Amino acid sequence: MRIGLFTDTYPPHINGVATSVLMLKTALEKKGHEVFIVTVNDDALEYKFENDDTIIRIPGIPIGIYDYRLTGIYPVKAINTIRKWNLDVIHSHTEFGVGTFARIIAKQFDIPLIHTYHTMYEDYIHYITKGYFDKSSKKIVEYLTLFYCDKTANELIVPTKKTYDLFKEKYEVHKNVHIVPTGIEIDRFYKENVNKEKIKELQKIYNISKKDITVIFVGRLAKEKNIEFLIRNHEELVKHNKNIKLLIIGDGPDMAEYGELVKELNLQNNIILGGKVPYADIPCYYQLADIFVTASTTETQGLTVIEAMAGGITPVCIKDESFINVVIDDLNGKIFTNKEEYINIMKNLMDNPKELERLSKQARLNAEGYSSKYYAERVLDVYKASQEKKKGFFRTMIDNLKGKDDDDE
Repeated sequence: MRIGLFTDTYPPHINGVATSVLMLKTALEKKGHEVFIVTVNDDALEYKFENDDTIIRIPGIPIGIYDYRLTGIYPVKAINTIRKWNLDVIHSHTEFGVGTFARIIAKQFDIPLIHTYHTMYEDYIHYITKGYFDKSSKKIVEYLTLFYCDKTANELIVPTKKTYDLFKEKYEVHKNVHIVPTGIEIDRFYKENVNKEKIKELQKIYNISKKDITVIFVGRLAKEKNIEFLIRNHEELVKHNKNIKLLIIGDGPDMAEYGELVKELNLQNNIILGGKVPYADIPCYYQLADIFVTASTTETQGLTVIEAMAGGITPVCIKDESFINVVIDDLNGKIFTNKEEYINIMKNLMDNPKELERLSKQARLNAEGYSSKYYAERVLDVYKASQEKKKGFFRTMIDNLKGKDDDDE
C-alpha cells in the first residue's frame, strides 16, 4: 500500500504528534508499505524535497503555539510530486494547514481520507486569544474541527474513549469513530536497552544518588499541564522524606515562572528543571526515576505515561479518561483525584519499596500492549475499511465472489 501521512509537525520537532507520525511511518515500512510525508518547513518561503522526494516540507509561518506552523491550504509546488506518489490512502494528523491540503488532495485525486484527531484544541485557545474571546473562539474551533472530522474524512481515528466521547456525545458525529491508541517503540524504553553510561552521566549532572527517590515529569512546561500542582505539593513530600527529588524534563512558555516558584518555595535542592533534551536520550531520563507523575487533564492519550511504563517506571496519574484505560489503579500504577490523595499515594510509595517494585513490574508488562507494531496493524485495518467503502458495494461483492471462486479452485 502507498500511504501519505500529512502532518503540521514532524521531526526534527519534538512533540507527541511528531513522534506518533514518525513511529507510524517506521512501523508501516517494517510491514512492507511505502510511506510518504507532507509536513511543514520552518522557512516561511522555501519548499524542501527530501529522501528522494518522499518527504515534502511546505513553507510555514509560526502561529504562537510552541513549534507549530501554519501552511497555505494549496501549495502548488507540491502537487506534481504528490501526484507521482500514486497514493492508495491519505492519513491526515492535523485539522488545519496541511490537514486542509490533505482534504483537497484527497478529493482532487479521489483518494480515501483517514484522519487522526490528536489535540484537544479547546485547551490551547488561550495561547492565541490571550484570554479574550475565549468562548467564541472555542465555538469556532469546534465548528472547524467538526467540519473537518465529520464532513470530509472517510474514517476518523481517536486515541482514547475520552476523545471518542467528545465526538459522539458533544459533537454528535455520525460516522465511524475508531479508537486506536497510539503506539510507541516499546523496546527502546526497556531498561536493558538503555545506555548505562549515559545514565551515570546524567546522575552526576543532576546530582541524583542511590539514596534519592526520584520522581519525573516529561512534557511541555505550560499551564494546561498542571505542573504547578506537582511543584507545590512537592514541598509536603520533602517534609516526609528529604531525599525525594522531582525532575521536570521539557520546555515551554512557563519555564521561567516555574523556576521562580521553585526558588520561592526554597526547593532548589529537590526540584530539577532539566529543560529540553534530545528525544533520543529520553529513555535514559526515565531510568533516572522511580516514579512518573502527571496532573494534566488536557491529554488525548498521554504517550509519556506509556513510555515510562515501558521503562518499568511506576506511573502516578490524575484521574482522567486519557489515563484510566492505561493505568489501572493499584495494578500497574496509582490514580489520584485531589491533593490529599496524591500526597498520601506518594508517601506510601516512598515508604514501601516492595509495593513500588510490584507496580513497576506490572507497568512494564502492560505497556507491551501499546507497541508500534499493534498500532500499525489497527491503523491498517482502518485503511482497508476506507478502501472497501471507496470501492462501493458492487465492487466489493465482485471481489468477494472472485475470492470465493479462487478458493474453490
